Amino acid sequence: MSLDSLIANTIRQDVRSDHIYHVPDASGFVKLDAMENPYVLPSHLHLELANRIASVALNRYPVASYDTIKQRIRAKLGVPQGYDVMLGNGSDELIAIMAQACALQPAEGRRAVMMAPAPSFVMFQRSAMVAGMDFVGVPLKADLTLDLPAMLAAIGQHQPALVFLAYPNNPTGNLFDAGDIEKVINALGDKGLCVVDEAYEPFAQQSFMGRLPEFPNLIVMRTLSKLGLAGIRLGYMSCAPALLEQFDKIRPPYNVNVLTQAAAEFCLDHLDVLNEQAALLRQQRGELSAKLAKLPGVNVFPSAANFILIRVPNADQVHSKLLERKVLIKNVGRMHNVLANCLRITVSTPEENAIMLDGLTAALAS
Repeated sequence: MSLDSLIANTIRQDVRSDHIYHVPDASGFVKLDAMENPYVLPSHLHLELANRIASVALNRYPVASYDTIKQRIRAKLGVPQGYDVMLGNGSDELIAIMAQACALQPAEGRRAVMMAPAPSFVMFQRSAMVAGMDFVGVPLKADLTLDLPAMLAAIGQHQPALVFLAYPNNPTGNLFDAGDIEKVINALGDKGLCVVDEAYEPFAQQSFMGRLPEFPNLIVMRTLSKLGLAGIRLGYMSCAPALLEQFDKIRPPYNVNVLTQAAAEFCLDHLDVLNEQAALLRQQRGELSAKLAKLPGVNVFPSAANFILIRVPNADQVHSKLLERKVLIKNVGRMHNVLANCLRITVSTPEENAIMLDGLTAALAS
């Protein structure tokens, strides 16, 4: 039996042609490539969390309703009265669930379409592929803003079932105009759903969550990862109750484990600590942006996230020089032509920001 023939006969061609999502090993590096919060919980909270985790019944499945964690999210994170949330193993699982729910079966006559600006979060397109949806990326303008006429034209042409708008956008960091997003939502009408991905809401301080009752076709998705809990992998989404019920049919019954639930509940009980850390990072973002703008040949783009996008004369060379200094940032220059020679830098502590700035200065001068 030939293993190559076996794979060819059993695995979908588009999966065979794709590649594994690569996460580089960051051991020993100043890690500024993944938009993580660099701050840890205070020591006294570490001990309390350890005691909370120690009491978790690992021999039991999670309570399938997840009522306690969902109640905390609704109460503390701005979910409108009368609206519930659905939890996911990170926001990646929520994207996949929405894609699976909206992908039309072959008997229904055509493949469903997912649409998003390009470039945007890579998991939108990957989830569309896995679910069997067609993906349409609508290029951003040269200044990285949303091309509203092109988006509206593409909606009219392709009739997408799902449109994802990251707010702020990743990897560009900018907030699209709220009025433009409203026009996209209204253009979809009852033919499509608009998902506003607010992964970076703690740093943007702007949200569509409170506006869910205005738009029956609006879904707001967030994650606790950027708030400082990337390791526990918890995302959540909210939308009209009848719509949320449909997505909940796709969700696996025990998709959030008991350790994640316990850690999230504890941290949400101490949300003020995480919000203080986000405020520190917003301050560092402004200071770091100003310092980057003073470097020769560096163009700094506006950011409402916890990362900054810059353009340099030779991104590949600069990235390599930083790697030699054990500083890991993200080279996004090949993701899309509007990102030519662009680098994405996570905002970190003053100490790590200074190490990165020293390395970047040296790389630009070499």
